[in-house]
Amino acid sequence: MAMARALIHRPVLIVADEPTGNLDPVSSLEIVDLLLKINEMGTTVLLASHDRDIVNRACRRVIKMERGRIVSDDLYCEYKM
Repeated sequence: MAMARALIHRPVLIVADEPTGNLDPVSSLEIVDLLLKINEMGTTVLLASHDRDIVNRACRRVIKMERGRIVSDDLYCEYKM
């Protein structure tokens, strides 16, 4: 429901902080796929996650932080469709 409320006004930016936290693996992948489709339609999606599988699935620019500092900024993609 929260996702639908966030999308109703077609925002230019979505900040998704751990959107898959406490979800089962299938639901998590569905959420990530939905966010990727939204991104393809032109909305910028900023996704924060500790889940490496989610990051792999997104296959986009990844900024890694440790102790509040940026330690890398690169394309991260191990996921194969």
